[in-house]
Amino acid sequence: MTINPELQGRSYPAGDVYAVGREKIREFARSVQATHPAHFDIEAARALGHRDLVAPPTFAIIVAQRADAQLINDPDAGIDFTRVVHADQRFIHHRAIVAGDQLVAELHVDQVRAMGGGAMITTRAEISTVEGEKTATTTSSILVRGEEQ
Repeated sequence: MTINPELQGRSYPAGDVYAVGREKIREFARSVQATHPAHFDIEAARALGHRDLVAPPTFAIIVAQRADAQLINDPDAGIDFTRVVHADQRFIHHRAIVAGDQLVAELHVDQVRAMGGGAMITTRAEISTVEGEKTATTTSSILVRGEEQ
């Protein structure tokens, strides 16, 4: 199936709320070997001025990938996930993500570029609290290999 070039400029609304919990932060920190005490100890996080445990910077990927799933699962997109290679991931943090946050992400398809028989798709997830406070912007590029590749 061919990637739909008309995806560029498309936006997907914020989906389900992601509740950031203390144990989720601790588990993620252990999995990425982030050892700062503010990821594990509430008093250490409060000493830095945060109200609760602080998530490692890459924690935003959890929420961003939920938003990306809307694009991947959109039948109009033409994306065969078995042919996807993750090419790039970038983060801009507007403020730390902390336990107790209720997060949502709106997804924007910023670029669709044909490459051989496939396409490079660049998306941007704007992650914010349910109250509208921006927490992070993630930019992701995926390469969807063509059928002959």
